[in-house]
Amino acid sequence: MSVSAKRSEIRRQAIVRAAAGVFQEKGYLGTSMEEIATTAGVSKQTIYNHFSDKEQLFFEIVLATTGDIDEIVRQVVLTLDNTDEVERDLRRLARIFIAALMDPKLLQLRRLVIANADRLPELGTAWYEQGFERVLSTLASSFEGLAKRNLLCFSDALLAANHFVGMLLWIPVNRAMFTGNYTHYSGRQLERYADAAVSAFLTGHSVKRAGAGVTSSPGPGVPNG
Repeated sequence: MSVSAKRSEIRRQAIVRAAAGVFQEKGYLGTSMEEIATTAGVSKQTIYNHFSDKEQLFFEIVLATTGDIDEIVRQVVLTLDNTDEVERDLRRLARIFIAALMDPKLLQLRRLVIANADRLPELGTAWYEQGFERVLSTLASSFEGLAKRNLLCFSDALLAANHFVGMLLWIPVNRAMFTGNYTHYSGRQLERYADAAVSAFLTGHSVKRAGAGVTSSPGPGVPNG
């Protein structure tokens, strides 16, 4: 890469970082290209040299986070595909999930995407398909493998994957979305939510369910609010 190309890339990354901060602080509609330029320390024309408009810049910031999903997908495969200790490794995976998806910056971005879903529906669709939906698909494939080895029991692996992640995130994500408080939970609280979700999931999907009625001991309690 030439010196001029490196300088151009450095300016581009400075613009993206500045824009991400302004979007998170002021929202999509409240953000102007002038303010992004000031924050990035560049001219407005420099921004337009890299991005055609505010929408394209917002798209790049949002969709760049889907790359972080690759690590979660990798963890799903590594954790579940060869496990013989389903409850132990589901707890481990659940803790990884909840820590990653409750990251304050990701929660703020999620809220921004939801707030602008009517205005930019294609962005929300792309973010969901490239991120969350990909995780669910990978998790469903791993669940199917566990079912074939008689370690889990269900009729619909994708539905089971949705149940697993839904129980895991329902309480903390809803609270963050409604209150705007992205740092309410300690790491220990999130771990307790993760463990409780695994216990509930296994109650419904353990291979022992049909014969025993109860398939796993109750998980640790979940703290209030």
